[in-house]
Amino acid sequence: MTRIPGGLIDRSQTLTFSFNGKRYTGHPGDTLASALLANGVHLMGRSFKYHRPRGPVSAGSEDPNALVTLRSGARAEPNTRATVAELYDGLTARSQNHVGPLGFDAMAVNDLLSPVFAAGFYYKTFMWPRAFWEKLYEPMIRRAAGLGALSGEADPDSYDRGYLHCDLLVIGAGAAGLSAALTAARAGAQVVLADEDFRLGGRLLAESDPLDGGPASDWVAEVEAELRALPNVRILTRTTVFGTYDHGIFGAVERVADHLPVPGTSVRQTLWRITAKRSVLAAGATERHIPFASNDRPGIMMAGALRAYANRWATLPVAGPQDRIAVFTNNDDGHRTALDLLAKGANLLGVIDPRADAPRFGDYQLFAGAQVTGTHGRLGLSSIEITRDGRADWLECHALGVSGGWNPNVHLASHHRGRPVWNEELQAFVPGEGGPQGLIPAGACAGRGSTSAALGDGARAAQAALSELGISAALPRLPEAEDRPLRQTAFWHVPGKARAWVDFQNDVTVKDIALAHKENMRPVEHLKRWTTLGMATDQGKTANVTALAVMAELTGKAIPETGTTIFRPPYTGVSLSVLGGGDTGKDFRPTRLTPTHHWAEAQGAAFVEVGPWLRAQYFPRPGETHWRESVDREAKAVRSAVGLCDVTTLGKIDVQGRDAGEFLNRVYSNMMGTLKVGRVRYGLMLREDGHLYDDGTCARMAEDHYVVTTTTGNAGLVYRNMEFARQCLWPELDVQIISTTDAWAQIAVAGPRSRELLSRIVDGFDLSNEAFPFMACASLSVCGGLRARLFRISFSGELAYEVAVPARYGHALMQRLMAQGADLGVTPYGTEALGVLRIEKGHAAGAELNGQTTAAMIGLGMMVSGKKDSIGAVMSRREGLAEDSRRLVGLQPVDPEAKVVPGSHLFADGTAQDMAHDQGWITSACFSPHVGSSIGLGFLEDGAARMGEVILAANPLEGSCAALRVVPPHFVDPEGERLRG
Repeated sequence: MTRIPGGLIDRSQTLTFSFNGKRYTGHPGDTLASALLANGVHLMGRSFKYHRPRGPVSAGSEDPNALVTLRSGARAEPNTRATVAELYDGLTARSQNHVGPLGFDAMAVNDLLSPVFAAGFYYKTFMWPRAFWEKLYEPMIRRAAGLGALSGEADPDSYDRGYLHCDLLVIGAGAAGLSAALTAARAGAQVVLADEDFRLGGRLLAESDPLDGGPASDWVAEVEAELRALPNVRILTRTTVFGTYDHGIFGAVERVADHLPVPGTSVRQTLWRITAKRSVLAAGATERHIPFASNDRPGIMMAGALRAYANRWATLPVAGPQDRIAVFTNNDDGHRTALDLLAKGANLLGVIDPRADAPRFGDYQLFAGAQVTGTHGRLGLSSIEITRDGRADWLECHALGVSGGWNPNVHLASHHRGRPVWNEELQAFVPGEGGPQGLIPAGACAGRGSTSAALGDGARAAQAALSELGISAALPRLPEAEDRPLRQTAFWHVPGKARAWVDFQNDVTVKDIALAHKENMRPVEHLKRWTTLGMATDQGKTANVTALAVMAELTGKAIPETGTTIFRPPYTGVSLSVLGGGDTGKDFRPTRLTPTHHWAEAQGAAFVEVGPWLRAQYFPRPGETHWRESVDREAKAVRSAVGLCDVTTLGKIDVQGRDAGEFLNRVYSNMMGTLKVGRVRYGLMLREDGHLYDDGTCARMAEDHYVVTTTTGNAGLVYRNMEFARQCLWPELDVQIISTTDAWAQIAVAGPRSRELLSRIVDGFDLSNEAFPFMACASLSVCGGLRARLFRISFSGELAYEVAVPARYGHALMQRLMAQGADLGVTPYGTEALGVLRIEKGHAAGAELNGQTTAAMIGLGMMVSGKKDSIGAVMSRREGLAEDSRRLVGLQPVDPEAKVVPGSHLFADGTAQDMAHDQGWITSACFSPHVGSSIGLGFLEDGAARMGEVILAANPLEGSCAALRVVPPHFVDPEGERLRG
């Protein structure tokens, strides 16, 4: 083992773990990567494209190389970064992306074919011949895709979700984050401090510089103890804030039990939704490398990572103390690594610095004005080539730390399309304007990377954030800390003919970027997609800026002119299990119950899933042996007496405001702004392409208050579209919308005796046809004072109403209606009878509004108003769509015993039954007790002119064919006398 003195590991305990079946030991405080390096294991994986040997290049979550699969069986967790996987006793891990042993990967043959796999080969190789795609190319790509593999078994662990609210969210617990949290906490603000590490301290834990003359870890422990003792502070370790969202909302994942041998003993991970009035981004910075020939061998890593492994984890990435270590840097920070390695007793070869005037900070060999131009070593570094003044020397070397400068972690500041800006002094991008509102970058992520600067910047950021909230905060006394300037030169890569890696995981080289430039893929978005640069699990954290610098050099432009891509959530990988918040198995798609569900259950109802709801399908009675007996009875009861149906599941949206009518005019295809108070109007909504996507009613309760209903299946979609229109299309309108689907229970009371029944429960309200006609609405009270809404609308074609009460009273209302209507023959009916009634009446529903139909096709073309503009109206009149001759028709079998089968295609008698002669299709069908046979609705070419014609309905799935007569779609009361009676 290559353990050295010191570090922040607990040597009093020994942990055992295995990697690729071989057992090793480590200590609490280790990561899997640090423990493997301490055991002399440097090879941990293979690259994606060429399957080249890979070891860790960093010590944090940005690492693109050391990806492993933890655990086994159903708990197997692929693509876990060994650099952040906390070591525990019994941990099992295995490497990924290789065929055969890790040390002898058969897929490494890809490296010999690298000329074939150059930049853009995805787009070039698989274009020709076309016949190869299905049989060769696609299967090959699918076999090669991905890195680790899921077990395919059900996840046995539990996950949770939680909600936090605070005055200040501090993201990152390094120097800036701790000083910000301390400042805010002492001011009495509600503070949440989140850090992805399992210890607070951030980069302070990896450095040897003292704070107030003592170890930095001591100051960190003091601050942590104070914060944990305060009731207004919530500390979340092992928590990654992965995204920023609207209104100060942040997404975060806490790895509650990933560090335990059996995470199933508690919640494994928690998805936090954090709502913060203000936030401080103290996410630190990521070190970048310098591409040079064969710079990807195990043993080559960032200089800061080399320093972190030595200082925090007391390990060196070499086999023994005699192995030599070197540092290649273009800045002063790389020399700090050399000094720390010397202090730890490492065998330091020297520091290679391309600056001719490079300073020497200690007693080590300095190769000033030199560059690393090559490396040797098949599965690990064995020697490096140092070139100076045109002379190249090969020197034995087993580990190399590389530092090309530091990139501030601007990712979360970019999630609202905040554009990073170039800082010439830092030679890096820093957060710019236009990012998430209320977020203040501080410390290294804002370009202030010395410890002293970060401490002060974090405190001032917290003070400024709290002052905006009216909270006065005093700056704390901060410890004395190093404040060295970071002197560096703009040295981005070592020129040469050999391959120099920019993106380690996806095997993107400097030559690939040069080829992309040659092929005119120069905009950063094109460069990214052409080369797959930055598409790895690190999302470009270690590669993007270097790649932009190379492209800038090729185009002769400055880096800011070349541009940069911006980042999107998540900051690091997030498991689908935690995103579901534990909604697996029966909870994956929670079933919503109507207010009358338990009443219907007591009546013996059969239930069916309708969208997210469980609805009563029919109510069987003793003696009924077939479901259709129940449905026929229910439908007949509605047509002859009175029936009750829970229609709560219909979407209900309140639209209020001075401009509510104008807003609805633009959303609906027909006029809604002219609707009188106390009246209801049927309405259609179109997609942008002119096709129908939903229908429903719009009731005007007051001058500035409308109630919109939608279909059950589209309730969420309609609300989202309306909210988008309100916020983005017409933000100038004074209108507010809110979904009230869950707030109101709504029961349809339908049938010739429905008025008589309702008169027994409404409080002093005139239900006469003159006072409350068809398509009227009103706010009233029922059952002795319960507030309610009443709508005279009909889906069945009968005299009908829908009465709405607060959801908690839905069950009681159904009971009251059943009791009051016992002598009237009141009958509950379910979705099957509801479907029969609407097909008999010719009402279009979801089967007809399937995204393929227009208003004209269902016979309502006049409802697309030409007096105003609305979403989809113009497109509905475009050539081809407006000329579509298919119309909604009724279909009745010539043989009363024959069936009408939904989905069947319609053909003229005597024509071939193929797509060339297809004239339409059947959308809905049922048995009609009123007609006495099976009936259906469907779309037929020129259907309005073909009444009485006999056509054939082909059902290829069952191999049947039925002769159907084309009839009007209104099988019952075509003039509408009943519903207006």
